[in-house]
Amino acid sequence: MTLLKTIDVVKRFGGLTAVNKMNFSLEKGEIVSIIGPNGAGKTTFFNTLTGIYSPEEGTIEFDNKSILGLRPDQIADRGISRTFQNIRLFSNMTVIENILVGMHPRLTQSSLDILLRLPAFKKEESISEKKAEEIMLFVGLKNVGNELAKNLPYGGQRRVEVARALAANPQLILLDEPTAGMNPQETEDAIRLFRRIRDEKGITVLLIEHDMRVVMNISERISVMDYGGLIAEGTPAEIRSNPQVIEAYLGRGAVANQHEVKAVQ
Repeated sequence: MTLLKTIDVVKRFGGLTAVNKMNFSLEKGEIVSIIGPNGAGKTTFFNTLTGIYSPEEGTIEFDNKSILGLRPDQIADRGISRTFQNIRLFSNMTVIENILVGMHPRLTQSSLDILLRLPAFKKEESISEKKAEEIMLFVGLKNVGNELAKNLPYGGQRRVEVARALAANPQLILLDEPTAGMNPQETEDAIRLFRRIRDEKGITVLLIEHDMRVVMNISERISVMDYGGLIAEGTPAEIRSNPQVIEAYLGRGAVANQHEVKAVQ
Protein backbone atom coordinates (compact mmCIF):
# COMPACT_ATOMS: atom_id res chain seq x y z
CA MET A 1 0.00 0.00 0.00
CA THR A 2 1.45 3.36 -1.06
CA LEU A 3 1.81 5.63 1.96
CA LEU A 4 3.64 8.59 0.41
CA LYS A 5 3.73 9.71 -3.21
CA THR A 6 5.17 12.76 -4.96
CA ILE A 7 4.69 13.67 -8.59
CA ASP A 8 6.91 16.20 -10.39
CA VAL A 9 7.72 18.17 -7.23
CA VAL A 10 9.75 21.30 -7.93
CA LYS A 11 11.26 23.69 -5.38
CA ARG A 12 13.19 26.76 -6.50
CA PHE A 13 15.17 29.38 -4.63
CA GLY A 14 15.49 32.28 -7.05
CA GLY A 15 17.31 30.93 -10.07
CA LEU A 16 18.34 27.71 -8.31
CA THR A 17 16.19 24.61 -8.73
CA ALA A 18 16.88 22.62 -5.56
CA VAL A 19 14.28 19.89 -6.24
CA ASN A 20 13.58 19.14 -9.88
CA LYS A 21 10.59 17.06 -11.00
CA MET A 22 10.95 14.68 -8.06
CA ASN A 23 8.87 11.52 -8.44
CA PHE A 24 8.99 9.29 -5.40
CA SER A 25 6.80 6.72 -3.67
CA LEU A 26 7.03 4.91 -0.37
CA GLU A 27 5.14 1.80 0.63
CA LYS A 28 3.72 1.33 4.10
CA GLY A 29 6.11 -0.65 6.32
CA GLU A 30 9.28 0.00 4.29
CA ILE A 31 12.68 1.22 5.44
CA VAL A 32 13.99 3.37 2.60
CA SER A 33 17.08 5.57 2.31
CA ILE A 34 17.58 8.64 0.15
CA ILE A 35 21.23 9.20 -0.72
CA GLY A 36 23.16 11.53 -3.00
CA PRO A 37 26.10 13.93 -3.11
CA ASN A 38 26.11 17.10 -1.01
CA GLY A 39 23.77 19.65 -2.55
CA ALA A 40 21.66 17.02 -4.32
CA GLY A 41 18.44 18.38 -2.77
CA LYS A 42 17.76 15.68 -0.20
CA THR A 43 17.00 17.86 2.83
CA THR A 44 15.08 20.34 0.68
CA PHE A 45 12.93 17.46 -0.50
CA PHE A 46 12.32 16.46 3.14
CA ASN A 47 11.33 20.06 3.85
CA THR A 48 8.71 19.97 1.09
CA LEU A 49 7.27 16.77 2.59
CA THR A 50 6.94 18.33 6.05
CA GLY A 51 5.56 21.74 5.08
CA ILE A 52 8.66 23.80 5.83
CA TYR A 53 8.84 24.64 2.11
CA SER A 54 5.93 24.79 -0.29
CA PRO A 55 6.89 23.52 -3.76
CA GLU A 56 6.18 25.65 -6.81
CA GLU A 57 5.04 22.65 -8.84
CA GLY A 58 3.88 19.07 -8.33
CA THR A 59 1.74 17.12 -5.92
CA ILE A 60 2.41 15.40 -2.59
CA GLU A 61 0.03 12.76 -1.26
CA PHE A 62 0.17 11.05 2.11
CA ASP A 63 -2.19 8.19 2.92
CA ASN A 64 -4.07 8.94 -0.33
CA LYS A 65 -4.73 12.59 0.62
CA SER A 66 -2.99 15.72 -0.58
CA ILE A 67 -0.81 17.47 2.00
CA LEU A 68 0.32 20.19 -0.40
CA GLY A 69 0.13 23.62 1.23
CA LEU A 70 -0.39 22.34 4.76
CA ARG A 71 1.58 23.82 7.66
CA PRO A 72 4.17 21.65 9.47
CA ASP A 73 1.87 21.21 12.47
CA GLN A 74 -0.97 20.09 10.20
CA ILE A 75 1.28 17.58 8.48
CA ALA A 76 2.45 16.28 11.87
CA ASP A 77 -1.22 15.88 12.80
CA ARG A 78 -1.72 13.79 9.63
CA GLY A 79 0.99 11.38 10.82
CA ILE A 80 4.43 12.49 9.59
CA SER A 81 7.18 13.17 12.14
CA ARG A 82 10.82 14.04 11.55
CA THR A 83 14.25 14.70 12.98
CA PHE A 84 16.69 17.28 11.65
CA GLN A 85 20.16 17.23 10.16
CA ASN A 86 21.32 19.57 12.92
CA ILE A 87 19.94 18.70 16.35
CA ARG A 88 16.99 20.94 17.21
CA LEU A 89 16.12 20.27 20.81
CA PHE A 90 14.88 22.71 23.43
CA SER A 91 18.24 22.64 25.14
CA ASN A 92 17.13 24.29 28.40
CA MET A 93 14.15 21.98 28.82
CA THR A 94 14.37 18.52 30.33
CA VAL A 95 14.41 15.36 28.25
CA ILE A 96 10.85 14.45 29.24
CA GLU A 97 9.64 17.98 28.46
CA ASN A 98 11.15 17.74 24.98
CA ILE A 99 9.31 14.48 24.40
CA LEU A 100 6.04 15.91 25.71
CA VAL A 101 6.34 18.69 23.11
CA GLY A 102 6.17 16.00 20.44
CA MET A 103 2.82 14.82 21.78
CA HIS A 104 1.14 18.17 21.13
CA PRO A 105 -0.65 17.06 17.91
CA ARG A 106 -2.37 14.26 19.85
CA LEU A 107 -3.49 16.22 22.94
CA THR A 108 -7.21 16.93 23.25
CA GLN A 109 -7.54 19.44 26.10
CA SER A 110 -8.44 23.06 25.39
CA SER A 111 -6.49 26.11 26.50
CA LEU A 112 -9.14 26.72 29.16
CA ASP A 113 -8.73 23.17 30.55
CA ILE A 114 -4.98 23.75 30.77
CA LEU A 115 -5.27 27.25 32.27
CA LEU A 116 -7.69 26.12 34.97
CA ARG A 117 -5.92 22.77 35.42
CA LEU A 118 -9.22 20.93 35.27
CA PRO A 119 -9.37 17.20 36.14
CA ALA A 120 -9.46 16.19 32.46
CA PHE A 121 -6.22 18.08 31.85
CA LYS A 122 -4.51 16.53 34.88
CA LYS A 123 -5.53 13.07 33.70
CA GLU A 124 -4.21 13.65 30.19
CA GLU A 125 -1.00 15.12 31.62
CA SER A 126 -0.44 12.02 33.73
CA ILE A 127 -1.08 9.70 30.78
CA SER A 128 1.28 11.76 28.59
CA GLU A 129 4.09 11.65 31.13
CA LYS A 130 3.75 7.88 31.44
CA LYS A 131 3.86 7.52 27.66
CA ALA A 132 6.94 9.77 27.49
CA GLU A 133 8.72 7.54 29.99
CA GLU A 134 7.84 4.47 27.92
CA ILE A 135 9.24 6.12 24.78
CA MET A 136 12.44 7.04 26.62
CA LEU A 137 12.98 3.41 27.53
CA PHE A 138 12.17 2.31 23.98
CA VAL A 139 14.88 4.53 22.47
CA GLY A 140 17.44 3.59 25.12
CA LEU A 141 17.22 6.59 27.44
CA LYS A 142 17.02 5.50 31.06
CA ASN A 143 16.89 7.65 34.19
CA VAL A 144 17.53 10.89 32.28
CA GLY A 145 14.01 12.31 32.13
CA ASN A 146 14.82 15.21 34.45
CA GLU A 147 18.18 16.00 32.83
CA LEU A 148 18.43 19.12 30.68
CA ALA A 149 18.63 18.05 27.03
CA LYS A 150 21.85 20.04 26.53
CA ASN A 151 23.62 18.02 29.21
CA LEU A 152 23.23 14.71 27.38
CA PRO A 153 26.07 13.39 25.21
CA TYR A 154 25.68 13.81 21.46
CA GLY A 155 24.30 10.33 20.85
CA GLY A 156 21.81 10.80 23.67
CA GLN A 157 20.56 14.05 22.17
CA ARG A 158 20.01 12.28 18.86
CA ARG A 159 17.90 9.71 20.70
CA VAL A 160 15.84 12.47 22.32
CA GLU A 161 15.08 13.82 18.85
CA VAL A 162 13.90 10.39 17.73
CA ALA A 163 11.85 10.03 20.93
CA ARG A 164 10.18 13.40 20.35
CA ALA A 165 9.29 12.37 16.80
CA LEU A 166 7.83 9.08 18.04
CA ALA A 167 5.78 10.90 20.68
CA ALA A 168 3.42 12.20 17.97
CA ASN A 169 2.43 8.59 17.19
CA PRO A 170 3.27 8.92 13.48
CA GLN A 171 2.70 6.57 10.58
CA LEU A 172 5.90 7.80 8.93
CA ILE A 173 9.13 9.07 10.48
CA LEU A 174 11.69 11.02 8.45
CA LEU A 175 15.25 10.84 9.77
CA ASP A 176 17.68 13.41 8.36
CA GLU A 177 21.26 12.10 8.77
CA PRO A 178 20.39 10.45 12.09
CA THR A 179 23.82 8.88 12.66
CA ALA A 180 25.92 11.93 11.73
CA GLY A 181 28.62 12.48 14.35
CA MET A 182 28.04 9.17 16.11
CA ASN A 183 30.82 6.79 17.04
CA PRO A 184 30.69 3.20 15.64
CA GLN A 185 28.91 1.74 18.69
CA GLU A 186 26.30 4.51 18.71
CA THR A 187 25.75 3.93 15.00
CA GLU A 188 25.16 0.20 15.49
CA ASP A 189 22.71 0.95 18.30
CA ALA A 190 20.90 3.46 16.08
CA ILE A 191 20.52 0.91 13.27
CA ARG A 192 18.91 -1.53 15.70
CA LEU A 193 16.60 1.20 16.98
CA PHE A 194 15.42 2.14 13.49
CA ARG A 195 14.59 -1.47 12.74
CA ARG A 196 12.64 -1.74 16.01
CA ILE A 197 10.68 1.40 15.14
CA ARG A 198 9.42 -0.36 12.02
CA ASP A 199 9.14 -3.91 13.37
CA GLU A 200 7.69 -3.21 16.83
CA LYS A 201 5.76 0.02 16.27
CA GLY A 202 4.74 -0.47 12.65
CA ILE A 203 6.10 2.93 11.61
CA THR A 204 7.45 3.41 8.09
CA VAL A 205 11.00 4.80 8.06
CA LEU A 206 12.51 7.15 5.47
CA LEU A 207 16.02 8.40 6.07
CA ILE A 208 18.68 10.58 4.51
CA GLU A 209 22.08 9.17 5.32
CA HIS A 210 25.68 9.65 4.16
CA ASP A 211 27.15 6.67 6.00
CA MET A 212 27.02 3.95 3.36
CA ARG A 213 27.47 1.24 5.98
CA VAL A 214 24.20 2.34 7.55
CA VAL A 215 22.45 2.67 4.20
CA MET A 216 23.47 -0.74 2.92
CA ASN A 217 22.80 -2.41 6.27
CA ILE A 218 19.30 -1.13 6.95
CA SER A 219 17.68 -0.19 3.63
CA GLU A 220 15.24 -2.40 1.79
CA ARG A 221 15.25 0.10 -1.05
CA ILE A 222 17.45 3.08 -1.90
CA SER A 223 16.59 6.20 -3.89
CA VAL A 224 19.45 8.30 -5.24
CA MET A 225 19.17 12.05 -5.87
CA ASP A 226 21.48 14.30 -7.86
CA TYR A 227 20.89 17.86 -9.09
CA GLY A 228 17.50 17.86 -7.36
CA GLY A 229 16.07 14.83 -9.14
CA LEU A 230 15.89 11.08 -8.84
CA ILE A 231 18.60 9.32 -10.86
CA ALA A 232 18.30 5.74 -9.59
CA GLU A 233 16.24 3.43 -7.38
CA GLY A 234 16.77 -0.14 -6.32
CA THR A 235 17.98 -2.60 -3.76
CA PRO A 236 21.33 -2.00 -2.01
CA ALA A 237 23.01 -4.50 -4.37
CA GLU A 238 21.58 -2.76 -7.46
CA ILE A 239 22.56 0.71 -6.26
CA ARG A 240 26.09 -0.36 -5.32
CA SER A 241 26.86 -1.27 -8.93
CA ASN A 242 24.77 1.38 -10.73
CA PRO A 243 27.00 3.42 -13.11
CA GLN A 244 24.90 6.60 -12.67
CA VAL A 245 25.32 6.41 -8.91
CA ILE A 246 29.05 5.78 -9.13
CA GLU A 247 29.41 8.74 -11.51
CA ALA A 248 27.38 11.03 -9.22
CA TYR A 249 29.63 10.24 -6.27
CA LEU A 250 33.02 9.62 -7.86
CA GLY A 251 32.91 11.08 -11.37
CA ARG A 252 33.03 9.58 -14.86
CA GLY A 253 36.55 8.33 -14.38
CA ALA A 254 35.39 5.92 -11.72
CA VAL A 255 32.82 4.43 -14.09
CA ALA A 256 35.46 4.06 -16.82
CA ASN A 257 37.82 2.36 -14.39
CA GLN A 258 35.07 -0.03 -13.35
CA HIS A 259 34.49 -1.01 -16.99
CA GLU A 260 38.21 -1.50 -17.52
CA VAL A 261 38.45 -3.79 -14.50
CA LYS A 262 35.52 -5.87 -15.79
CA ALA A 263 37.12 -6.07 -19.24
CA VAL A 264 40.37 -7.38 -17.73
CA GLN A 265 38.44 -9.93 -15.67
